Amino acid sequence: MTTAWGEPVLARFPEDPRDRLRAWDASDEYLLRHLAERRIPLSGTVVAVGDRWGALVTALAAHRPTQITDSWLGQEATRANLARNGVEPGAVRLLTTQDPPPDRIDVLLVRVPKSLALLEDQLLRLAPAVHEDTVVVGAGMVKEIHTSTLDLFARILGPTRTSLAEKKARLILCTPDPTLRRPGNPWPYRYPLPDGIGPVSGATVVNHAGVFCADRLDIGTRFFLRHLPAGGNGGRVVDLGCGNGVVGTAMALADPRAEVLFVDESFQAVASAQATYRENDVPGHAEFRVGDGLSGVPAGSVDLVLNNPPFHSHQATTDATAWRMFTGARRALRRGGELWVIGNRHLGYHVKLRRLFGNSEVVASDPKFVVLKAVKR
Repeated sequence: MTTAWGEPVLARFPEDPRDRLRAWDASDEYLLRHLAERRIPLSGTVVAVGDRWGALVTALAAHRPTQITDSWLGQEATRANLARNGVEPGAVRLLTTQDPPPDRIDVLLVRVPKSLALLEDQLLRLAPAVHEDTVVVGAGMVKEIHTSTLDLFARILGPTRTSLAEKKARLILCTPDPTLRRPGNPWPYRYPLPDGIGPVSGATVVNHAGVFCADRLDIGTRFFLRHLPAGGNGGRVVDLGCGNGVVGTAMALADPRAEVLFVDESFQAVASAQATYRENDVPGHAEFRVGDGLSGVPAGSVDLVLNNPPFHSHQATTDATAWRMFTGARRALRRGGELWVIGNRHLGYHVKLRRLFGNSEVVASDPKFVVLKAVKR
């Protein structure tokens, strides 16, 4: 990536030579070019929010910026990219969306996330650190920036306008207004589950901002909950890509002897799963882990994996995440252990499972979704 501060070499994480997606896009380039052309001072506290693979903080490493991200993979990519470009350890401060933000921010750079709720939560959390002289610049591809996006900046920080589009990217330029009366932060959000969905019927879900289906139970998970394996056998169960943790919580309620591991690469998701589990006084033992799927889980140590894999990486449609999840599940499962997957029928997960496990059984289906089971032989 060519910038005014050099040409850092960048990669996504985990690295895959077959992956043709870059670790930056035109909006990263546009934002960095704007900082250089406008000669914006970077001597104060520079904060980059939602810097997806570390492109912004790697380019600006000499100014000792702070990165705030919801993605464990993004944070690991940043670490790798900083090391790859010879940045000294500690030059960039790495925070998650669950960490307290800096007390003062002089330059705030915001990569617009896919989730409007996550943007709202982060702007509200950062607003107290923004002062009248803070430079606020948002960036995203044109298709990622909507009227509602601009309204959030204006309502929480101050008057907002957009730049002209360049290479299908656009900047958001905001002038902070310290006298603005900001709304209270509605996150995390709580809602009750409906009846008729098994052991978790009537339970309370806690969703931090940015977690899928923040204000209601999505139809895919509802279908999955109605067709989960029967509990009662104990063992080690993994809610892989746990989101708000409702699936793992359902299994824990069905079988108090089970040890449930909740795993997600989103810091917001794992915080939600932990809050949902605690909110419902679930008996038994649970573990909560932020990471890349089942990496780090000992081989042959798991009895059951439950998975609703995503098929998007930011704006890109890809099955790479699902394939890594299935591969990790096969390694972690003991012989006779089972992987249960729900997905849209058109995604064809049965083909991948048969290729990997040698078998795939349809547990339940409707016109939109299918629940599949694969057994490790």
